[in-house]
Formats: sequence, structure tokens, C-alpha cells
Amino acid sequence: MLDMTDTETPMPAAASPKVDPATILAVIPTLNEARHIEACIRSLMAGSPDLRRVPLLVADGGSTDDTVAIVQGLRGEFPNLGVLNNPKRLQSAALNLAAATFASDAARILVRCDAHSIYPDNFILDVAQSLTDTGAASLVIPMDAEGETCFEKGNAWVVDTPLGSGGAAHRGGKASGWVDHGHHAGFDLGWYRRIGGYDETFSHNEDAEYDVRLGKAGGRVYLDAGIRIRYIPRGSVSRLAKQYYGYGKGRARNVRKHGSRLKIRQTVPIIAFLGSALGLLASLMYVPALLLPLGYVSILAAASVLVAWKHKSACGLFAGLAAGTMHMSWAAGFLREALLPNTNQNAR
Repeated sequence: MLDMTDTETPMPAAASPKVDPATILAVIPTLNEARHIEACIRSLMAGSPDLRRVPLLVADGGSTDDTVAIVQGLRGEFPNLGVLNNPKRLQSAALNLAAATFASDAARILVRCDAHSIYPDNFILDVAQSLTDTGAASLVIPMDAEGETCFEKGNAWVVDTPLGSGGAAHRGGKASGWVDHGHHAGFDLGWYRRIGGYDETFSHNEDAEYDVRLGKAGGRVYLDAGIRIRYIPRGSVSRLAKQYYGYGKGRARNVRKHGSRLKIRQTVPIIAFLGSALGLLASLMYVPALLLPLGYVSILAAASVLVAWKHKSACGLFAGLAAGTMHMSWAAGFLREALLPNTNQNAR
């Protein structure tokens, strides 16, 4: 959900001094991430010894699996690692709580990490340095999706394309520059506190909502395409549907709160959803109306074959299923929230 407004990389006249690790706070929001959390933490701690001087908080929203036990078991190896109880469960609340409770007086940079991601060496330090060098209020980075299971691979191969998440620059983008939104990696804590941090009533799309307020306040967002993460997408249709249904609801709330307009690529899933649904209903009286949903399914099927051929793997046949799940779930969530807004702002 990102538009490039300037693809030229601003090069400071002179690089800023090396960032002091004591000025950084890194946070990983979690909820039932036992499968991924150890690999995530180890990747974040790979590289410079200075990383051991950066407080790394796992803000857990009440996991019922072994997430917290795994983190506690790693504390002997990584003494800078801590666990923070996040009673509100949401990612937005996790970042706000960490910034309010654990940021020292010296801290001026907040780094957001995702438990589903594998990070390059020195990621935390590089984010802090780039944020400082560019003078941005927020730093965003590209995500390169990589799957482990067959469904995850099909998902990963399609999500970074226009058929998946719309080809947004933070989905595999290669160009650095000033943008209006992206995948959050780092924040200037001064700006973060000035605009009130994340809106905790958003269970999804809190990053886009934050960027709207930041832009209105005069803050700028910079995409650093030189800092990339490997992202492991959802591994089942049900989990992917739940994720994108939430994304759709969050986007509708964002539109309602700020009066923003949908981009063309964001209207395509809604058109596909409505066209398919209306075609199925109309076919009860007019059989040729089935061409609408069948045409959409044919596009997904063709995409699956092309992805499988491109990657020389039968796992690519899951690409169309993953794309269709994203489209239909996102559109359903958007329409549900747009037509029947949830008055309980804390509901997820």
C-alpha cells in the first residue's frame, strides 16, 4: 500500500556519526510465534558485538504456545533480551507500551521487528544509521517473501507481484526514496511520541494510519531498499484469509478516519469480489452470468501455471489459491467495515 513520491536516494553531504547502541530500543511484537521466534532473534543478534548493547524486547500478547519459554531460554545467550507482557495483544499496543515503559532517557530510535521475518546481519544498527543519515521521521524497508512449506512458497511467489499485494514498492521494491507509506522498520522516537504513536484501536493497518498522521504533521518516510528482510508468509488458507480480512477492515477504518481515497490497485479486489458474487447470484436466472466468476478463477488458474513454470516447482500451483484468498478476504473485510462499521473500537 505504498506510492513512490521520489525515487531518488537523498545522499547526505557527510554521513552521520556512528549511532550509539544505547540510543536504540528494538521491539518484536508476538502472539503464538513459537515456530519462528528463535530464528528471528538469532538473525537480529547476528553481526556486530554492539547488538548485545541494544535492548531487544519481545512484547508478547498472551501466547498459548512456547513462544515465551523459547525467549526465556535464549536470555542466557543474549542478556539484552527481555520479555514484556502486552495485555492489549495488538502490535500497535506493543510498540506504544515499549516506547512508554522501556525506552531510556537516552533512547531516540525505536526499531520494529516482525517475528515472521529473518533479518540480515546488523539489521537493527543499519536501520538506526539509515534513519539518522537521512533525517527521516520513519524508515521503511522492502520485504522479500520466502516460503518453507509448499503453500508458503506459492504464497511468497505471488504476494510480491501485482496479482498479489498489488506490486507495492515495499514488496520486493528495488529503489530507495521518499514515500508516503511502507513496511515500518524504524522510528525517530521524538516524532513517534509527538504524534501519539500507533492508534491502538487499529488491529491492522496501524502502520498506514500512522503514516497519514505523520505526513499531516510534517514528518517524512524514507524507503531504504538496501536494507531487506526475508518474510515468511502465512502457511494456510485460513490464516491467510484471517490476515487479509483484517487488512481490509483496517484500510476501511483508515479511509473513514482520514478521508483518504483508495488507489486503483486497492479497488481491484473489491471489483473482483463484487463481480464474482453478483455473477453467481445472477446465474440463478441467467446462466451466462457465470462468466464473471469463471473469468476471475481462470485468471487465478493461469497465474498458478505461470508461477509454477517460472519457479520450476509444482508449489507454484498454490499461487492462484493464495492470491484469490488475499483478494476475497481483503475485499470482504473492507466492505464489512465500510458498510457495517464496528462501533467497538477495541474489537479485533
